[in-house]
Amino acid sequence: MAISLIRASISQSQSVSLSHPLIHSLRSTLSSIDDSSRRKRLLSCAPSELNPARSEVSFCVGTHLIPHPNKVERGGEDAFFVSNYNGGVIAVADGVSGWAEQNVDPSLFPKEFMANASNLVGDEEVNNDPQSLMKKAHAATSSLGSATVIVAILERNGSLKIASVGDCGLRVMREDQIIFSTSPQEHYFDCPYQLSSEVVGQTYLDAMVSSEELMEGDTIVMGSDGLFDNVFDHEIISTIVRYRDVAEAAKALANLASNHSMDSNFDSPYSLEARSKGFDVPLWKKILGMKLTGGKLDDITVIVGLVVSL
Repeated sequence: MAISLIRASISQSQSVSLSHPLIHSLRSTLSSIDDSSRRKRLLSCAPSELNPARSEVSFCVGTHLIPHPNKVERGGEDAFFVSNYNGGVIAVADGVSGWAEQNVDPSLFPKEFMANASNLVGDEEVNNDPQSLMKKAHAATSSLGSATVIVAILERNGSLKIASVGDCGLRVMREDQIIFSTSPQEHYFDCPYQLSSEVVGQTYLDAMVSSEELMEGDTIVMGSDGLFDNVFDHEIISTIVRYRDVAEAAKALANLASNHSMDSNFDSPYSLEARSKGFDVPLWKKILGMKLTGGKLDDITVIVGLVVSL
């Protein structure tokens, strides 16, 4: 059986409308948002129109992955999948690079985890519950390693269910405003919660679980920390509104994150957090008015999903 594990190259960008029977891999089909749908998303709505969707909905999804500059040949250590089961299932797993110090390929665990999750989305015991999907996928994964993981399942009534362990993230955007954000989980700075092959560690029970009622025209942005460490929420908004095609939007966000990650002068979300945790330049540099700045080089995975009526 084909699996939904996606390994996009640095130059690939893909989109798919999740409104057909179950798929197990992301197809390279072009999908665009027509002008009328775009206007619906950009126009201000009266309060009565902001009720959660009552008609059946699904995701139209675009994806883009840019590996760490030093890991391009191996495809990086992020993995993700997209499925059209129910209203749509999307997930990202970010492999923990520290395993390389033990001669373990950090990409193996997230790849296998995502492959297992993809094959289990329709499992009766999962029952449209992302936390249950995380549990079963973790139990089925035998590779050594660990990963931060986020899974989101959209039901056709507009209910989005999310489970996350670690610092992969998700934003929900409506009318050019972010109305929902996941929060990262970490033991300490730069050490996130993670699902692991080791007995000691986090499990699905440690997942942050949430739900949000979506309506047609809402946009979700999911990504690994390579996105959110390098791009502010206001930049996500300003980027999304410039594009009609979800694949182009995902590519633009990934490229923005990549550019920021290599800019030593950019005061990134990552450098802001580092300073808030006490990490900064030496005192003599502070006296000269300098501070710790710069983005974070990392694998960057971006999934952009537009909620559309069936």
